[in-house]
Amino acid sequence: MNLVIAFILVPLAGMFLIPFLKVNGKGIAAFVLLLLNALISSYFAIQSLAGDAISFILPGSFVTGDIPVRIDALSGWFILIINLVFVTGGFYGLFYMKAYREQRNNLTLHSIAFVIQHASLLSICVIQNSFAFLVAWEIMALASFLVIIFEHEHITTIKAGINYLIQAHFSILFLMIGFIWVASKTGSYDFQAISAYSASIPESASFMLFIFFFIAFAIKAGFVPFHTWLPYAHPAAPSHVSGIMSGVIIKIGIFGILRMLLIVKTDLTSVGYLILIVSLVSGLYGVMLAIIQHNLKKLLAYHSIENIGIIGIGIGIGCIGLGNGNQVLATLGLAGALLHTLNHSLFKSLLFYTAGNVYQSTHTMDIEKLGGLVKRMPQTAALFLIAAIAICGIPPFNGFVSEFIIYIGLYNWLSDATLVALLAAIFSATGLTLIGGLAMLCFTKAFGVVFLGTERSCLPQTCKEVPFLQLLPMYLLASVILLIGVFPMAFISLLARPISLFTGDFSSAYNPVQIKVLEAIQPISWASWLLILLVISIFAIRRFVMSRHRISTGPTWGCGYTAATPKIQYTAGSFVRTYSKLFAPFLLIGKHEEEVHGIFPSGGKYHTHPYDKVEKWLIDDPLKLSKSFMGRFVFLNNGKLQFYILYGVLFVLAVLGIPLIYQTMRSFIDFLKLL
Repeated sequence: MNLVIAFILVPLAGMFLIPFLKVNGKGIAAFVLLLLNALISSYFAIQSLAGDAISFILPGSFVTGDIPVRIDALSGWFILIINLVFVTGGFYGLFYMKAYREQRNNLTLHSIAFVIQHASLLSICVIQNSFAFLVAWEIMALASFLVIIFEHEHITTIKAGINYLIQAHFSILFLMIGFIWVASKTGSYDFQAISAYSASIPESASFMLFIFFFIAFAIKAGFVPFHTWLPYAHPAAPSHVSGIMSGVIIKIGIFGILRMLLIVKTDLTSVGYLILIVSLVSGLYGVMLAIIQHNLKKLLAYHSIENIGIIGIGIGIGCIGLGNGNQVLATLGLAGALLHTLNHSLFKSLLFYTAGNVYQSTHTMDIEKLGGLVKRMPQTAALFLIAAIAICGIPPFNGFVSEFIIYIGLYNWLSDATLVALLAAIFSATGLTLIGGLAMLCFTKAFGVVFLGTERSCLPQTCKEVPFLQLLPMYLLASVILLIGVFPMAFISLLARPISLFTGDFSSAYNPVQIKVLEAIQPISWASWLLILLVISIFAIRRFVMSRHRISTGPTWGCGYTAATPKIQYTAGSFVRTYSKLFAPFLLIGKHEEEVHGIFPSGGKYHTHPYDKVEKWLIDDPLKLSKSFMGRFVFLNNGKLQFYILYGVLFVLAVLGIPLIYQTMRSFIDFLKLL
């Protein structure tokens, strides 16, 4: 209990301490407070993963009642992910935010919000009182809003923050509907009341209850079509915040879905097919839009949607396995989803941190203006490449392991599937394959255009590698990415207890994962080691041979052109030109060009502007219709005082007259009944 009190007091101490510190001390204090909370919560998380679930009651109020706090293996898994990403992101942020030292007040608010954001996320993982859960969810939403709008002097940042805040409250609205529904029937805010109530009502009603919760958490996770806030919030935030948002903020939506799968008793087969369909659409649509982006951070943001889709595919087939009594399918699907949650947190936060390095050195995120950065920022380029290979699901890195487990689950499903299940498995495997292939295209473009070739624009003279301490947390993330890739079973074994919460038996949850995955992954793990040794050997031989020769450097080869210029290189748009034409029906790309005239023309320009079709259909078009409708009543706002007085008189008459008319009608109806 003393540790719990310390956990609560740490963010409160930060709120009162940080404003009085000097600029250099604000970030350090925030990081120390964050580290303390991470250590306290990790202690409980490790206990829960070891099999010692923790449960206790916090005294509430006459409104909330008692507040149960339960830390099971699922909570423990997500707590460790949150802490790992926040600690590395907080350390990276200490150096990233040095460029903003003159903004004292902004740094104060940012540091406080950062600590509160971390504490609220951890609280969401353990609180099982719906009223207190909503409070923690709202605190998390507001803290995230504050860290997103750090550079609030830019209008695009403010718009992105408001967009996020509005959609975050749509999430809260659906959560409230679900919680109020149960509380009104049971009189309890305890999550156990949700479980008991959903088991006592018809299956169709419990399915609808789950839908409310699913929409709420799907908005936070960024599933299509609830994703439209994400491509704006991620690029607008500072890079360490972008990494944390993609690494753990959207994962809290995944946690919420998994938590409700444990609590709400409904038809898991139907739920599984629903999640599977939404996830396939999210994965494919996310990567399709990522490919055509020209802003590096926006490209990475759309890849978050893609990877949420991959996680959802694992959850979907896991639910179908639970619904059909197929323990192996359930275990493999959930294992793949939970491991990919960790994996995505690692390589996506690393990608955002490398993007932050690029931004600090070049002051732009426009891919079209970058190029040749591998010569100026070799370590950042190497770290970006490691994360890019991992996110594409290529061995020997971690992304391959989790995606391969999901593939094993899909192929296992094929062996005894009915016709509907067979079609679902085939489409899922095909979709997952397409996602992986398109991701490779996207990151080949991103790495090639940003880091290879020749500079496409005049970069600042200060463009150089960032300090080693800023690179240190990135090397830590890269090391864990490699460790999971070459020692997969060590991490997969940690998933046994979280999975047993769903399957109901620890031993039956562990054996299918251990046997099926071990049989498939062990040879691949050995092959990964051989690949690493081969690469090291080749570089060692090359270094030995080249040590005897004089090495000279020059400009990138111009493909045979004697008067080569940077403009003859592939741009981000031209690199994926064939893809854009092939998938044109699914994409929305605006074009702007200036015609070229004369025999020796100069100054011609051609720009493309990608946009989200779903956002246009679901947000832009309805807003235009509402504005058009409301515009018909503009004549009421005519600026004449006598009309405003008339409106007031009419309003008073309506307030007095409507009840009178209603009562008169009731009396008339009663009179007719007497006749």
